[in-house]
Amino acid sequence: MNEVQLRSLTPGVLAVLVRRGADFAAAEDAVQDALVEAVRVWPADPPRDPKGWLVTAAWRKFLDATRADTARRRREERVEEEPAPGPAPAADDTLQLYFLCAHPSLTPSSAVALTLRAVGGLTTRQIARAYLVPEATMAQRISRAKRTVSAVRFDRPGDVATVLRVLYLVFNEGYSGDVDLAAEAIRLTRQLAAAIDHPEVAGLLALMLIHHARRAARTAPDGSLVPLAAQDRGRWDTTAIAEGIGILHAALARDRLGEFQAQAAVAALHADAPTAEETDWVQIVEWYDELVGLTDSPVVRLNRAVAVGEADGARAGLAALAALDDSLPRHTAVAAYLHERDGDLEKAARLYAQAADKAQNLPERDHLTRQAARLNSRPKK
Repeated sequence: MNEVQLRSLTPGVLAVLVRRGADFAAAEDAVQDALVEAVRVWPADPPRDPKGWLVTAAWRKFLDATRADTARRRREERVEEEPAPGPAPAADDTLQLYFLCAHPSLTPSSAVALTLRAVGGLTTRQIARAYLVPEATMAQRISRAKRTVSAVRFDRPGDVATVLRVLYLVFNEGYSGDVDLAAEAIRLTRQLAAAIDHPEVAGLLALMLIHHARRAARTAPDGSLVPLAAQDRGRWDTTAIAEGIGILHAALARDRLGEFQAQAAVAALHADAPTAEETDWVQIVEWYDELVGLTDSPVVRLNRAVAVGEADGARAGLAALAALDDSLPRHTAVAAYLHERDGDLEKAARLYAQAADKAQNLPERDHLTRQAARLNSRPKK
């Protein structure tokens, strides 16, 4: 069993410990200790039931830590006796754990950060990048969340909106980040859609399916990024696109528009276009206007500037971009693209190079570097 497979067992083990009475922070520490022990022991003596082995080992670690802490004597008297080793339940507890982490005692942003770290397996740096805050700030937020939930019982699960936010961020990290979590996020969102009749759950599932359908075309054989306009649309998964669009239409028909439905509508317009040139950019701008009204997100406004540049011309896009903070991630890359479309190739090349220096992952940096080189290699007039 490799490290990714081992990590995939973590949510279920953590959920078992929480149900048995362990507070969240101590349970997480115990599970991490058990994983370290598994890495040390399993190569020479692999267990027949990996999850059961981890549950037993983590529970022992938790009990050892509890007995060693005199400040927790009262909890020590109430803990259940150590369970005998044996097969662990095969039930998937991951989605339940997402809800448990979205506890009402936490703010939505803290609940999301805690869940991404404890259940999603993302690093503090990855979470900070998603929230556009310094890593130290996010580390403090997660630590405070752990302290808060350590003092409460997990008998009041959080709301759907917070869980959707977590699933969306997990999908985005898996879609464009260092760890492949996209398929897992889709699986959990399918589970949620089957359990809850909610238009925003359907909207998020539609958004994920449409985005994921284009995944095979997003990279060239050498691993380099392929922009949406240059992708081979014959490699898109038309079955997944059709499913996503069908789910979206049913959700929109309920007339309870939310952020994820609007994002899915933008994705559907891209997916519906037979070619990049036939994309309905006017409608896409209209959907971004809806998104701005729903979220007032600077990232949404940045994407809207690109759409305006396509619908109304590069200078209109640059005017929309000028109203945004130039420290936003991808701001420089968008400026480079719009200046290139406006014919200012020298400035565009310079901005592409600057954007490459700010890129948050290697494929993106390489793509922007190639864009700058492409413009710099053109014959000077």
